[in-house]
Amino acid sequence: MKTLRVLMASAFAVTLGVAMSGPVLAQGKEWKEIRIGTEGAYPPFNNLNAKKELEGFEIDYMNDLCAKMKVKCTWVVQDWDGIIPALLSNKYDVIVAGMNATPERQKKVAFSDVYTRTPVAMVGAKSITSTDISPAALKGKSIGAQGSTIHMNFLEAHYKTSTARPYPTQEEANLDLLNGRLDYIVADMEALESFIKGKGKDCCKIIAEVPRDAQIHGPGVGMAMRQGEKELAALLNKAIATSKTDGTLDKHAMKWLGKKAIQ
Repeated sequence: MKTLRVLMASAFAVTLGVAMSGPVLAQGKEWKEIRIGTEGAYPPFNNLNAKKELEGFEIDYMNDLCAKMKVKCTWVVQDWDGIIPALLSNKYDVIVAGMNATPERQKKVAFSDVYTRTPVAMVGAKSITSTDISPAALKGKSIGAQGSTIHMNFLEAHYKTSTARPYPTQEEANLDLLNGRLDYIVADMEALESFIKGKGKDCCKIIAEVPRDAQIHGPGVGMAMRQGEKELAALLNKAIATSKTDGTLDKHAMKWLGKKAIQ
């Protein structure tokens, strides 16, 4: 009985202490450092240059947002096909890699507000005269796209009578088109324009813009983070909103994409 009285007294003291001091409220995480995952192989959005330094629209833009948020930012390069699993396993805190906020991806991760919306295009040889890129017109043709992307999902959903070939990177798909091993490639317009101005200038051209499928392409490009990171989402969204009104977003878009960010 003595032991029981002591336990009861201790429990009463704890309860009294809580009552007197009031409820303990959970404190939200204060972000002082953000680790950012990116592919580093998708120019002009993000790319590793000859010196193995990250460069591109999203690199400059996110570095600017980090200054606005007054946080230290650390970049982590990650292959595209493992970019979401690495986020979920806590390798970094946010993905900034030209990732469209599709309904399918939103089942696994949360997204910031959209900061750009890029058109999708199909590229082929300069000798192609028709701009008809309908599934019927491209029956039997080989079409390449980076695997685990909205572009490959689009091909698999709509071009069932064509041969859809996935590639680990967009660069590898581009090179197969360049070397005549593909009939077409599909990707974001700006990424394809970068290819055509560079290695593909003598071989290839944009054939036509690809119509967007809302369920596959989503509303636009956002920054992905683990679900439930409300403080991080609020921090990012505030900085994104500021960048839209003060011209920061369009400044970086004009430099790297040659046009204003599409909102």
